[in-house]
Amino acid sequence: MDIRRASIADLNSLGPLFDAYRQFYGQQSNLDGGLVFLRDRLELEQSIVLMAWVDDRAVGFTQLFPSFSSARLARTLILNDLFVSGEARGAGIGHALLEAACEFGRAAGATRLSLSTALDNLNAQALYEKAGWKRDSRFCAYGIELT
Repeated sequence: MDIRRASIADLNSLGPLFDAYRQFYGQQSNLDGGLVFLRDRLELEQSIVLMAWVDDRAVGFTQLFPSFSSARLARTLILNDLFVSGEARGAGIGHALLEAACEFGRAAGATRLSLSTALDNLNAQALYEKAGWKRDSRFCAYGIELT
């Protein structure tokens, strides 16, 4: 397995994984829209995508979004997306992507990585906890739809 930072040249391999990730979360397939979204994030340097490869085949990715902590006066990263293709699950790829995200964050000077997942995504929760991530017990997450 090889994990490396994605570039525009990787879009054709990343696109189907990103589309499958969105479908996992109940969205309609939209490969073209996903490619535009990813191209914009990469070209504008608004996210960092790390991809996992096995035998020159893309099998997973994680997408990090830069953020900041006012309280910490520091850079943080939001691990917004993590996905491993169905046929590659159970081989440690998700764990390796989490580790790569932590390594990237440390190298970039971030003081914290954060993520959220669906309450019913018990497999992801088990992976995060096994990798050393801690569930937040001090803060409640809220959101509001703007469109």
